Amino acid sequence: MNKLADALPHIKVSDAPEDLICYGFDASGIEIAPSAVVWPETTEDVVKIVKHAYANTIPIVPRGAGTGMTAGAVPSQGAIIISFEKMKRIIEIDQENLSVLCEPGVINGKLQRELELMGLFYPPDPASMHFCTIGGNVAENAGGPRAIKYGVTRDYVMELEAVLPDGEVIMTGVSTAKGVVGYNLAGLFTGSEGTLAVVTKIRLKILPLPEEVLTLLAIFPALESAGTAVSKIIASRILPRTLEFMDQETIRAVENFKPVGLPGNAEAILLIELDGHPSAITKEAEKIVAVCENLGAEVQMAEDEHARNRLWTARRAVSPSLYHLKPTKINEDIVVPRNKVTEMLMRLRKISEESGITIVNFGHAGDGNIHVNIMVDKKDEEEYEKGVSLVEKIFRETLSLGGTISGEHGIGLTKKPYIGMELSKKEIEIMKAIKKVFDPKNILNPGKIFPE
Repeated sequence: MNKLADALPHIKVSDAPEDLICYGFDASGIEIAPSAVVWPETTEDVVKIVKHAYANTIPIVPRGAGTGMTAGAVPSQGAIIISFEKMKRIIEIDQENLSVLCEPGVINGKLQRELELMGLFYPPDPASMHFCTIGGNVAENAGGPRAIKYGVTRDYVMELEAVLPDGEVIMTGVSTAKGVVGYNLAGLFTGSEGTLAVVTKIRLKILPLPEEVLTLLAIFPALESAGTAVSKIIASRILPRTLEFMDQETIRAVENFKPVGLPGNAEAILLIELDGHPSAITKEAEKIVAVCENLGAEVQMAEDEHARNRLWTARRAVSPSLYHLKPTKINEDIVVPRNKVTEMLMRLRKISEESGITIVNFGHAGDGNIHVNIMVDKKDEEEYEKGVSLVEKIFRETLSLGGTISGEHGIGLTKKPYIGMELSKKEIEIMKAIKKVFDPKNILNPGKIFPE
């Protein structure tokens, strides 16, 4: 600790037990204490930290707000955590070129609020948007409900300032609307989970704020009907800005945790939003209502902003509400083709019934992204092991339908045992070789993504 503090005299450094505890876990529930935590305030600070780590072959782990679900920000033993909470400036909002330059510690929701005051819009909206950071979003290539229409973080990353493991700073990507010179390193860094470089500045594409937003709640008496509605809405050539799904177990959990009046007797609900010109989205809403009602649903429209916010409060309360069902949540974020959502939901129901383990499903049904939550009690060893054993089975069912084992949560520690189910040996070899080119000493977030 003294050596680190001496090497970084103007940077806050701590090895206090309370700091090591607080920065040793994320939303995965896995805990490994780092050797120290450092809080840089500038790119120059990050360079000094990284150079010290490189010279002494000390692992370093960049960290945003610790909201990741797969232990991507959990340190390896002896690692230094680089916390970006002091690097939180919105440096520039370029209204003429529709871009924003910010530091990695900026909170996603804060950026969105600042932009909306200027009539601008940053679409990626993770469920944790009110406390997750843009740097963490870049590391995980975060998505969110609006991804169905607007895409994920990678679709908005234009340019990145990044510190390589030896302390060299590069600016990669472009600040222009187009650019195809060389390999897309900014795209490669996005979603790399902090294993290739430490990102210190981020330029994002932004959009004009949509004129109007219209919100619908479709209540279905049958699970299959909700899944079918998703496919039929997309097949009707309508692209909502959100098309969210909650099954019966999810609805009940939310209502017990934060009641907003969701119907407890429904087998499933869809939360659907449209945005754009008022006349256009009104016509699209009429088509969506017809699709849902033909499948037996009751459809309600949010009458005002308060009603709309109430529905989204319920949606964003899903994750914490589930802990009232069981104390341990094994969370997976599978994706299947949209037209396979119904079949996947039925397979998940069958797995739950056959195993006797409660499985709660919700998520971004509009892009086939289902958040599968296996609810168990870790203190009940038999139940917990049975729950863990279902993960591989769920992944096999997902892949058999042409899906993927992670849509937005990344791989981190929790999913790396399963990565070979989806990627070939050669693909993994190529990815590990890329890691070695950038990080020959393997000090950047080591032990993540790839099995040993």
